[in-house]
Amino acid sequence: MIKAHKTHTREGTDKKMCDQCNGKMLGAMLPGDSTVKLAEFDIPKPGHGQVLVKTMASTICGSDIRAIYREHTGKGAEGYIDGMVAGHEPCGQIVEEGPGLKRFKKGDRVIVYHISGCGVCHDCRMGYQISCSSEHRAAYGWQRDGGMAQYMLCDERDLVALPDELSYCDGAQVACGFGTVYEAIEKIGVSGNDAVLVVGLGPVGLATLMLAKAMGANKLIGVEVLDERIELAKKLGLVDHVFKPGEGTLEEILKITGGNGVEKAIDCSANEAGRTLSIRATRPWGKIAFVGEGGTTSFNPSPDIIHGQKTIYGSWVTSLWRMEDLVERIVRWGIHPEDLITHRFKLEDADKAYSLMAGGHCGKVAVVFDGTENA
Repeated sequence: MIKAHKTHTREGTDKKMCDQCNGKMLGAMLPGDSTVKLAEFDIPKPGHGQVLVKTMASTICGSDIRAIYREHTGKGAEGYIDGMVAGHEPCGQIVEEGPGLKRFKKGDRVIVYHISGCGVCHDCRMGYQISCSSEHRAAYGWQRDGGMAQYMLCDERDLVALPDELSYCDGAQVACGFGTVYEAIEKIGVSGNDAVLVVGLGPVGLATLMLAKAMGANKLIGVEVLDERIELAKKLGLVDHVFKPGEGTLEEILKITGGNGVEKAIDCSANEAGRTLSIRATRPWGKIAFVGEGGTTSFNPSPDIIHGQKTIYGSWVTSLWRMEDLVERIVRWGIHPEDLITHRFKLEDADKAYSLMAGGHCGKVAVVFDGTENA
């Protein structure tokens, strides 16, 4: 049974943060070796064009596990600076304003777009701060303090308004996972004409199914190895068919699509065999998006792509403008990303949260603050 969702208001924010914590806050860092370190930090003061956000929910992304938590393998955009507060999927409420704000104000509920770009390069001007290559680029939770703390300092330009109809846990997932798959879905164009295959039903794959269903896909097919994630997809009614990967998986997908294959496929697995399956299970003239990070792939260009007139898209996170569109449409569609959350932890138990997420036997994992465990 999926729980009912209530409308969330701006009431209940702690208005005495400095008095209560004497200017200090708790935050979590990821030193590597599958560990989490909690430490006390000074609560930052917002400067010009900045706000102080009281964190209400911060979800854990697979990229954190892959590039920081186990060991610091990330480079460039994923290069974690030791000592930074982790967490790039935060959502909260503005509790203090710096000078020079143009849109947002104290009391506003906000999602944080997790990359703060230079603002003046071509990609930033298109809203794709994720693709900013300037030396001034800094991602929350990677090169600047992120959402695994009680408060975080944010540039106003990185904020997206969180509607009252959505919870903080809804908003935290928009910050990365849902925004990422929405970008991919928009690139390949999912509609009621399409059978859609999603390979890899971790949180990103489940988000893909949820959005594709909301956008009218007429047949949803999933491929996943872990029983827990298969059961969650079934429980939430997100799949018409789901298979475990194996030698006969391609034939099964072709069978239920009349021998044609799917119109659209999205690989969220980052697995070599999974990516190949997504290509070969797509019908001629179909479109495939690669979303899962890392790994390798191999295929035979002529029979797999060229002769079938297929197109493969790479898709990395999303833009600010598209994220704003997504938030509006999530409300319109009446869906709630927080339905994918299977476990919630307090910040003091962040080590347990990251360990669970790293094991993979779960849906989405959230760290919640100040009584938002059930919000």
